[in-house]
Amino acid sequence: MCCVEMTAVVVCAAGLLLLFAWFSPSRALYFHIGETEKKCFIEEIPDETMVIGKYRTQLWDKQTGSFLPATPGLGMHVEIKDPDTKVILSRQYGSDGRFTFTSHTPGEHQICLHSNSTKMALFAGGKLRVHLDIQVGEHTNNYPEIAAKDKLTELQLRVRQLLDQVEQIQKEQNYQRYREERFRMTSESTNQRVLWWSIAQTIILITAAIWQMRHLKSFFEAKKLV
Repeated sequence: MCCVEMTAVVVCAAGLLLLFAWFSPSRALYFHIGETEKKCFIEEIPDETMVIGKYRTQLWDKQTGSFLPATPGLGMHVEIKDPDTKVILSRQYGSDGRFTFTSHTPGEHQICLHSNSTKMALFAGGKLRVHLDIQVGEHTNNYPEIAAKDKLTELQLRVRQLLDQVEQIQKEQNYQRYREERFRMTSESTNQRVLWWSIAQTIILITAAIWQMRHLKSFFEAKKLV
């Protein structure tokens, strides 16, 4: 009976996940930066969500005409700002590194990386390739380690994964509702400003028309045409 109930939970959770398959909590990419160049990325993150970023660097080698693993002395500086432009992480890492932070404010977080190329004569004037992998929410969990620590069976671990994914989907939904609320408030504020501007224009036009009528009346009376 217990096994049937757990299987039903798995099936229901899996069906729910299919409905929200458009969520993408993990992003991997690579980019090139110059000696003094700084690259920034915008990541929309719900509140109270853990984010893990992993990167590795490759240095352009002119002799071989390809990118080779960077030397250990070449480092990367990582700076992360929340939607209020408050710095929540600013740290120097090595040529390969891993950074972690937890969001406390929902919205667009800015992730910036730049090299310490001024300290590396080898990189001076060269080109660096950076491979960056950003994991958000339940994708930050190490499930094999969790299973070994809590002594979970394969089915229990799968249920744990599905529950974590459902929790992340709920956070994403809450964030979307937050965005919709902000958009609605912005739209209402804009509509209200447009309304007041229309009223002000109408008052200005009426005032100008009254002034013109009085001016013309005074002109005709002065010329004794009326």
